[in-house]
Amino acid sequence: MSQVSNEHLLEQTGIVKEMIQTCIQCGTCTASCPNIEFMDITPRHMWRLLLTDHAEALFSSKSFIMCSSCYYCTLRCPRGLELTSAMSLLKQAASKLKLKQFRRSSLFYGAFLDSVKKNGRVKEMEFMTHFFISMKNPVMPFAYASLGLKLLAKGKIRPELPSGGKGKLTALFNKVAELEG
Repeated sequence: MSQVSNEHLLEQTGIVKEMIQTCIQCGTCTASCPNIEFMDITPRHMWRLLLTDHAEALFSSKSFIMCSSCYYCTLRCPRGLELTSAMSLLKQAASKLKLKQFRRSSLFYGAFLDSVKKNGRVKEMEFMTHFFISMKNPVMPFAYASLGLKLLAKGKIRPELPSGGKGKLTALFNKVAELEG
């Protein structure tokens, strides 16, 4: 991961390191995680990497992106650590740093939020179109075509023309941006 130095990554993760400073490495977070089979390193290992200032190794993993925010780790942590919030902050740092390996998930999340902000809910066709365009890969939609057709046939998604949106949630999104600084 030559694009960002370990020191710069540590600057971005300082608050997360403070949050998990009292981690006793018991492994309860790992044992609680329903997504552990999809992670390349365990949550326990992630916290150890961060506590020992190996942020570059941490961000070489995609494990924190696999967190589904179920809060099992937070609820079961014997130290009462806010591990789900820490995972969220790691996701935000990866997005803010525009790390290449997290580009796809950042663009997906951004397209999702844009749809919600614009329409007050997700309009799947518009959302996925926005995502595919942002990926700048004209072949990518074909990989999802069979899934899209199945969802369409079952009535799970509706083909809708872009409406321009009413922007009902714009004030809410603006307030959150203001609060986050």
